[in-house]
Amino acid sequence: MSAFPSDRNLRVGVIGTSSFAEICHIPGLQSHPRAEVAAVWGRRLEAAREMAGKFGIPKATDDFEALCADPDIDAITIASANVVHASQAITALKHGKHVLCEKPLAMNAAEARAMAEAARKSGAIHQVAFTFRYNYGLRELRRRITAGDIGTPFLARIQYDRWDGLAADWKASWREKKEAAGAGMLFDLGSHLFDITRHVLGPIDSVIGYTHIVPREAPDKVSGERIRVETDDLVNAWMRLQSGLRGQFFISRVTPPFAPLGYLEIVGEKGALKAALSRGGVDYLKASSPADPEWMDLPLPPEASDGKPHALGLMMHSFVDACLRGAVDESIDATFEDGLAAQLAMSALVESQESERWIRLNEVT
Repeated sequence: MSAFPSDRNLRVGVIGTSSFAEICHIPGLQSHPRAEVAAVWGRRLEAAREMAGKFGIPKATDDFEALCADPDIDAITIASANVVHASQAITALKHGKHVLCEKPLAMNAAEARAMAEAARKSGAIHQVAFTFRYNYGLRELRRRITAGDIGTPFLARIQYDRWDGLAADWKASWREKKEAAGAGMLFDLGSHLFDITRHVLGPIDSVIGYTHIVPREAPDKVSGERIRVETDDLVNAWMRLQSGLRGQFFISRVTPPFAPLGYLEIVGEKGALKAALSRGGVDYLKASSPADPEWMDLPLPPEASDGKPHALGLMMHSFVDACLRGAVDESIDATFEDGLAAQLAMSALVESQESERWIRLNEVT
Protein backbone atom coordinates (compact mmCIF):
# COMPACT_ATOMS: atom_id res chain seq x y z
CA MET A 1 0.00 0.00 0.00
CA SER A 2 1.08 3.62 -0.46
CA ALA A 3 2.89 5.66 2.19
CA PHE A 4 0.92 7.87 4.56
CA PRO A 5 0.66 11.60 3.72
CA SER A 6 3.74 13.37 5.05
CA ASP A 7 1.90 16.55 6.05
CA ARG A 8 -0.11 15.15 8.97
CA ASN A 9 0.10 12.80 11.95
CA LEU A 10 -1.36 9.30 12.19
CA ARG A 11 -4.60 9.54 14.20
CA VAL A 12 -5.22 6.44 16.30
CA GLY A 13 -8.19 5.13 18.25
CA VAL A 14 -7.28 2.96 21.23
CA ILE A 15 -9.76 0.20 22.02
CA GLY A 16 -9.98 -0.75 25.68
CA THR A 17 -9.31 0.85 29.04
CA SER A 18 -7.22 -1.98 30.47
CA SER A 19 -4.00 -1.51 32.41
CA PHE A 20 -2.06 -2.47 29.29
CA ALA A 21 -3.74 0.27 27.27
CA GLU A 22 -2.62 2.63 30.03
CA ILE A 23 1.00 1.47 30.34
CA CYS A 24 1.69 0.51 26.72
CA HIS A 25 -0.70 1.50 23.93
CA ILE A 26 -1.49 5.09 24.84
CA PRO A 27 1.92 6.29 26.09
CA GLY A 28 3.71 4.36 23.34
CA LEU A 29 1.64 6.04 20.64
CA GLN A 30 1.80 9.48 22.24
CA SER A 31 5.60 9.33 22.43
CA HIS A 32 5.90 8.94 18.65
CA PRO A 33 6.47 12.34 16.97
CA ARG A 34 4.02 11.60 14.17
CA ALA A 35 1.19 9.89 16.04
CA GLU A 36 -1.64 11.10 18.22
CA VAL A 37 -4.29 9.24 20.17
CA ALA A 38 -7.46 10.85 18.87
CA ALA A 39 -9.98 8.68 20.72
CA VAL A 40 -10.33 5.96 23.32
CA TRP A 41 -13.14 3.41 23.42
CA GLY A 42 -14.38 1.67 26.54
CA ARG A 43 -17.10 -0.84 27.20
CA ARG A 44 -18.18 1.61 29.90
CA LEU A 45 -18.28 5.25 28.79
CA GLU A 46 -17.28 6.38 32.28
CA ALA A 47 -14.04 4.36 32.08
CA ALA A 48 -13.29 5.74 28.60
CA ARG A 49 -13.79 9.31 29.81
CA GLU A 50 -11.54 8.73 32.80
CA MET A 51 -8.76 7.37 30.56
CA ALA A 52 -9.18 10.20 28.07
CA GLY A 53 -8.93 12.79 30.83
CA LYS A 54 -5.80 11.19 32.27
CA PHE A 55 -3.93 11.31 28.95
CA GLY A 56 -5.44 14.40 27.34
CA ILE A 57 -7.25 12.42 24.63
CA PRO A 58 -9.89 14.59 22.90
CA LYS A 59 -12.59 11.94 22.46
CA ALA A 60 -14.03 9.15 24.63
CA THR A 61 -16.71 6.81 23.35
CA ASP A 62 -18.51 3.53 23.93
CA ASP A 63 -19.70 3.32 20.29
CA PHE A 64 -17.18 1.04 18.61
CA GLU A 65 -18.83 0.99 15.19
CA ALA A 66 -18.97 4.79 15.01
CA LEU A 67 -15.32 5.06 16.00
CA CYS A 68 -14.26 2.65 13.25
CA ALA A 69 -16.40 4.52 10.71
CA ASP A 70 -14.90 7.89 11.66
CA PRO A 71 -12.96 9.18 8.60
CA ASP A 72 -10.63 11.12 10.88
CA ILE A 73 -9.31 7.90 12.47
CA ASP A 74 -6.50 6.22 10.53
CA ALA A 75 -5.65 3.28 12.77
CA ILE A 76 -6.97 1.20 15.66
CA THR A 77 -5.10 -0.55 18.44
CA ILE A 78 -6.97 -3.27 20.32
CA ALA A 79 -6.28 -3.79 24.03
CA SER A 80 -9.56 -5.44 24.99
CA ALA A 81 -10.58 -8.90 26.22
CA ASN A 82 -9.60 -11.86 24.02
CA VAL A 83 -13.22 -12.76 23.29
CA VAL A 84 -13.81 -9.56 21.25
CA HIS A 85 -10.51 -9.40 19.34
CA ALA A 86 -11.92 -11.03 16.23
CA SER A 87 -15.10 -8.97 15.91
CA GLN A 88 -13.32 -5.70 16.68
CA ALA A 89 -10.37 -6.27 14.35
CA ILE A 90 -12.54 -7.41 11.44
CA THR A 91 -14.85 -4.41 11.88
CA ALA A 92 -11.91 -1.99 11.92
CA LEU A 93 -10.33 -3.62 8.85
CA LYS A 94 -13.62 -3.45 6.92
CA HIS A 95 -13.61 0.30 7.57
CA GLY A 96 -10.11 0.53 6.11
CA LYS A 97 -8.27 1.11 9.39
CA HIS A 98 -4.77 -0.13 10.14
CA VAL A 99 -4.94 -2.50 13.12
CA LEU A 100 -2.62 -3.54 15.93
CA CYS A 101 -4.24 -6.31 17.99
CA GLU A 102 -3.12 -7.66 21.33
CA LYS A 103 -2.24 -11.32 21.64
CA PRO A 104 -3.63 -13.90 21.43
CA LEU A 105 -5.00 -12.92 18.05
CA ALA A 106 -8.24 -14.82 18.65
CA MET A 107 -10.10 -17.36 20.75
CA ASN A 108 -9.55 -20.23 18.31
CA ALA A 109 -8.11 -21.15 14.91
CA ALA A 110 -11.33 -20.42 12.99
CA GLU A 111 -11.47 -16.85 14.31
CA ALA A 112 -7.77 -16.31 13.60
CA ARG A 113 -8.18 -17.52 10.02
CA ALA A 114 -11.09 -15.12 9.51
CA MET A 115 -9.01 -12.25 10.90
CA ALA A 116 -6.02 -13.06 8.68
CA GLU A 117 -8.30 -13.24 5.64
CA ALA A 118 -9.95 -9.91 6.48
CA ALA A 119 -6.49 -8.37 6.89
CA ARG A 120 -5.34 -9.67 3.49
CA LYS A 121 -8.45 -8.31 1.78
CA SER A 122 -8.23 -4.92 3.45
CA GLY A 123 -4.77 -3.98 2.21
CA ALA A 124 -4.24 -2.25 5.56
CA ILE A 125 -1.34 -2.65 7.97
CA HIS A 126 -2.04 -5.43 10.47
CA GLN A 127 0.15 -6.37 13.41
CA VAL A 128 -0.01 -8.48 16.57
CA ALA A 129 1.51 -7.22 19.83
CA PHE A 130 4.22 -9.83 20.30
CA THR A 131 6.39 -7.69 22.58
CA PHE A 132 9.37 -10.05 22.96
CA ARG A 133 10.35 -9.47 19.33
CA TYR A 134 11.41 -5.92 20.24
CA ASN A 135 13.95 -6.78 22.93
CA TYR A 136 17.51 -5.96 21.89
CA GLY A 137 18.81 -9.30 23.16
CA LEU A 138 16.33 -11.33 21.14
CA ARG A 139 16.98 -9.30 18.00
CA GLU A 140 20.72 -9.89 18.36
CA LEU A 141 20.15 -13.58 19.16
CA ARG A 142 18.20 -13.98 15.93
CA ARG A 143 20.92 -12.17 13.96
CA ARG A 144 23.68 -14.34 15.41
CA ILE A 145 21.79 -17.57 14.72
CA THR A 146 21.26 -16.51 11.11
CA ALA A 147 24.97 -15.65 10.87
CA GLY A 148 25.88 -19.16 12.07
CA ASP A 149 27.51 -18.19 15.37
CA ILE A 150 26.40 -21.39 17.13
CA GLY A 151 26.37 -23.63 14.07
CA THR A 152 23.23 -25.55 13.23
CA PRO A 153 20.65 -25.19 16.06
CA PHE A 154 19.08 -28.40 17.29
CA LEU A 155 17.18 -27.36 20.45
CA ALA A 156 15.12 -24.42 21.71
CA ARG A 157 14.06 -24.30 25.33
CA ILE A 158 12.15 -21.75 27.35
CA GLN A 159 11.41 -21.52 31.06
CA TYR A 160 9.15 -18.86 32.57
CA ASP A 161 7.52 -19.54 35.94
CA ARG A 162 6.49 -17.72 39.09
CA TRP A 163 4.39 -18.07 42.25
CA ASP A 164 1.96 -15.20 41.51
CA GLY A 165 -1.15 -17.31 41.02
CA LEU A 166 -0.93 -18.79 44.52
CA ALA A 167 0.13 -15.62 46.35
CA ALA A 168 -2.16 -14.49 49.19
CA ASP A 169 -2.85 -11.13 47.51
CA TRP A 170 -3.43 -12.50 43.97
CA LYS A 171 -6.69 -11.35 42.39
CA ALA A 172 -8.59 -12.79 39.46
CA SER A 173 -9.90 -10.89 36.43
CA TRP A 174 -11.49 -11.63 33.08
CA ARG A 175 -8.30 -13.58 32.25
CA GLU A 176 -9.36 -16.26 34.72
CA LYS A 177 -12.80 -16.64 33.09
CA LYS A 178 -12.81 -19.09 30.19
CA GLU A 179 -15.66 -17.34 28.36
CA ALA A 180 -13.73 -14.05 28.14
CA ALA A 181 -10.13 -15.27 27.92
CA GLY A 182 -10.36 -18.67 26.23
CA ALA A 183 -7.29 -19.89 28.12
CA GLY A 184 -4.88 -18.73 30.79
CA MET A 185 -1.10 -19.11 30.60
CA LEU A 186 -1.42 -20.83 27.22
CA PHE A 187 -2.93 -17.75 25.58
CA ASP A 188 -1.36 -15.07 27.76
CA LEU A 189 2.27 -16.22 27.52
CA GLY A 190 2.23 -19.33 25.33
CA SER A 191 1.17 -17.23 22.35
CA HIS A 192 4.37 -15.18 22.78
CA LEU A 193 6.52 -18.29 23.07
CA PHE A 194 5.20 -20.09 20.02
CA ASP A 195 5.65 -16.86 18.09
CA ILE A 196 9.20 -16.09 19.22
CA THR A 197 10.31 -19.68 18.53
CA ARG A 198 8.89 -19.48 15.02
CA HIS A 199 10.28 -15.96 14.49
CA VAL A 200 13.81 -17.02 15.44
CA LEU A 201 13.94 -20.54 14.01
CA GLY A 202 11.23 -20.96 11.36
CA PRO A 203 7.83 -22.66 10.98
CA ILE A 204 6.51 -25.10 13.58
CA ASP A 205 5.39 -28.48 12.22
CA SER A 206 3.76 -30.18 15.19
CA VAL A 207 3.06 -29.82 18.92
CA ILE A 208 2.33 -31.99 21.93
CA GLY A 209 1.75 -30.95 25.53
CA TYR A 210 -0.66 -30.33 28.34
CA THR A 211 -2.12 -27.63 30.59
CA HIS A 212 -3.13 -27.77 34.24
CA ILE A 213 -5.37 -25.78 36.58
CA VAL A 214 -4.94 -25.74 40.36
CA PRO A 215 -8.55 -25.92 41.65
CA ARG A 216 -9.26 -22.79 43.70
CA GLU A 217 -11.18 -19.55 44.04
CA ALA A 218 -9.77 -16.02 44.13
CA PRO A 219 -11.24 -12.56 44.76
CA ASP A 220 -12.30 -10.73 41.61
CA LYS A 221 -10.12 -7.66 40.95
CA VAL A 222 -13.16 -5.42 40.36
CA SER A 223 -16.01 -6.76 42.51
CA GLY A 224 -14.04 -8.48 45.28
CA GLU A 225 -16.39 -11.47 44.95
CA ARG A 226 -14.62 -14.83 45.11
CA ILE A 227 -14.77 -16.58 41.75
CA ARG A 228 -13.56 -19.93 40.48
CA VAL A 229 -10.33 -19.88 38.46
CA GLU A 230 -11.27 -21.42 35.10
CA THR A 231 -8.14 -20.94 32.97
CA ASP A 232 -4.88 -22.89 32.93
CA ASP A 233 -2.13 -22.15 35.44
CA LEU A 234 0.72 -23.97 33.74
CA VAL A 235 1.67 -25.30 30.32
CA ASN A 236 4.23 -27.88 29.25
CA ALA A 237 4.82 -27.94 25.49
CA TRP A 238 7.10 -29.70 23.05
CA MET A 239 7.54 -28.68 19.40
CA ARG A 240 8.93 -30.13 16.19
CA LEU A 241 9.90 -27.49 13.65
CA GLN A 242 9.78 -28.02 9.90
CA SER A 243 13.58 -27.83 9.93
CA GLY A 244 13.73 -30.86 12.23
CA LEU A 245 14.78 -28.80 15.25
CA ARG A 246 13.09 -29.63 18.55
CA GLY A 247 11.77 -27.16 21.10
CA GLN A 248 10.17 -27.16 24.54
CA PHE A 249 8.78 -24.70 27.04
CA PHE A 250 7.42 -24.71 30.56
CA ILE A 251 5.40 -21.73 31.81
CA SER A 252 3.55 -21.37 35.08
CA ARG A 253 2.04 -18.95 37.57
CA VAL A 254 1.89 -21.58 40.35
CA THR A 255 5.50 -22.84 40.74
CA PRO A 256 8.73 -21.44 42.21
CA PRO A 257 10.71 -19.27 39.76
CA PHE A 258 13.47 -21.22 38.03
CA ALA A 259 15.19 -17.91 37.22
CA PRO A 260 14.50 -14.23 38.06
CA LEU A 261 12.69 -13.91 34.73
CA GLY A 262 11.93 -16.02 31.69
CA TYR A 263 14.45 -16.75 28.96
CA LEU A 264 14.83 -18.31 25.51
CA GLU A 265 17.81 -20.59 25.00
CA ILE A 266 18.92 -21.85 21.58
CA VAL A 267 21.47 -24.68 21.50
CA GLY A 268 23.57 -25.46 18.43
CA GLU A 269 26.44 -27.74 17.55
CA LYS A 270 29.02 -25.02 18.35
CA GLY A 271 27.41 -23.40 21.38
CA ALA A 272 24.30 -21.78 22.83
CA LEU A 273 22.69 -18.36 23.13
CA LYS A 274 20.29 -17.20 25.86
CA ALA A 275 18.11 -14.06 25.78
CA ALA A 276 15.74 -12.57 28.35
CA LEU A 277 11.99 -12.65 27.81
CA SER A 278 10.57 -9.42 29.18
CA ARG A 279 8.98 -6.10 28.30
CA GLY A 280 12.51 -4.71 28.17
CA GLY A 281 13.17 -4.05 31.84
CA VAL A 282 15.53 -7.03 31.81
CA ASP A 283 17.25 -7.37 28.45
CA TYR A 284 20.41 -9.42 27.91
CA LEU A 285 22.11 -11.88 25.60
CA LYS A 286 24.50 -14.54 26.88
CA ALA A 287 26.64 -17.18 25.18
CA SER A 288 27.99 -20.56 26.24
CA SER A 289 30.04 -23.21 24.44
CA PRO A 290 31.60 -26.61 25.16
CA ALA A 291 34.98 -24.90 25.51
CA ASP A 292 33.63 -22.08 27.76
CA PRO A 293 30.47 -23.37 29.46
CA GLU A 294 30.10 -20.41 31.83
CA TRP A 295 27.44 -18.02 30.47
CA MET A 296 29.13 -14.87 29.15
CA ASP A 297 27.35 -11.55 28.49
CA LEU A 298 27.41 -10.38 24.88
CA PRO A 299 27.36 -6.68 23.93
CA LEU A 300 24.04 -4.94 23.26
CA PRO A 301 23.15 -1.28 22.66
CA PRO A 302 23.26 0.90 25.81
CA GLU A 303 19.46 1.19 25.70
CA ALA A 304 19.18 -2.51 26.54
CA SER A 305 20.33 -1.86 30.11
CA ASP A 306 18.18 1.21 30.84
CA GLY A 307 15.97 -0.84 33.20
CA LYS A 308 12.84 0.41 31.45
CA PRO A 309 10.18 -1.63 29.60
CA HIS A 310 11.55 -0.28 26.32
CA ALA A 311 10.16 -3.14 24.21
CA LEU A 312 6.65 -1.70 24.71
CA GLY A 313 7.51 1.68 23.22
CA LEU A 314 9.55 0.12 20.42
CA MET A 315 6.58 -2.07 19.48
CA MET A 316 4.10 0.81 19.40
CA HIS A 317 6.53 3.01 17.42
CA SER A 318 7.06 0.15 14.97
CA PHE A 319 3.31 0.00 14.31
CA VAL A 320 3.16 3.75 13.66
CA ASP A 321 6.21 3.55 11.39
CA ALA A 322 4.62 0.71 9.41
CA CYS A 323 1.45 2.74 8.90
CA LEU A 324 3.45 5.79 7.80
CA ARG A 325 5.55 3.95 5.21
CA GLY A 326 2.76 1.60 4.11
CA ALA A 327 4.55 -1.66 4.95
CA VAL A 328 5.60 -3.67 7.99
CA ASP A 329 9.24 -4.39 8.78
CA GLU A 330 9.36 -8.11 8.03
CA SER A 331 12.54 -8.54 10.08
CA ILE A 332 10.72 -7.76 13.32
CA ASP A 333 6.99 -6.98 13.03
CA ALA A 334 4.36 -9.70 13.55
CA THR A 335 1.39 -9.66 11.17
CA PHE A 336 -1.98 -11.37 11.52
CA GLU A 337 -0.45 -14.29 9.59
CA ASP A 338 2.07 -14.66 12.42
CA GLY A 339 -0.76 -14.40 14.94
CA LEU A 340 -2.59 -17.16 13.08
CA ALA A 341 0.51 -19.38 13.18
CA ALA A 342 0.73 -18.97 16.97
CA GLN A 343 -3.00 -19.67 17.29
CA LEU A 344 -2.65 -22.89 15.29
CA ALA A 345 0.16 -24.02 17.59
CA MET A 346 -1.96 -23.33 20.68
CA SER A 347 -4.93 -25.17 19.18
CA ALA A 348 -2.65 -28.08 18.31
CA LEU A 349 -1.51 -28.27 21.93
CA VAL A 350 -5.11 -28.35 23.18
CA GLU A 351 -5.92 -31.13 20.69
CA SER A 352 -2.79 -33.05 21.70
CA GLN A 353 -3.84 -32.98 25.35
CA GLU A 354 -7.15 -34.56 24.41
CA SER A 355 -5.73 -37.16 22.01
CA GLU A 356 -2.38 -37.76 23.76
CA ARG A 357 -0.49 -37.56 20.45
CA TRP A 358 1.53 -35.13 18.37
CA ILE A 359 -0.72 -32.79 16.35
CA ARG A 360 0.54 -31.20 13.14
CA LEU A 361 -0.46 -27.58 12.68
CA ASN A 362 -1.87 -28.33 9.21
CA GLU A 363 -4.31 -30.77 10.87
CA VAL A 364 -5.90 -28.09 13.07
CA THR A 365 -9.47 -27.29 12.05
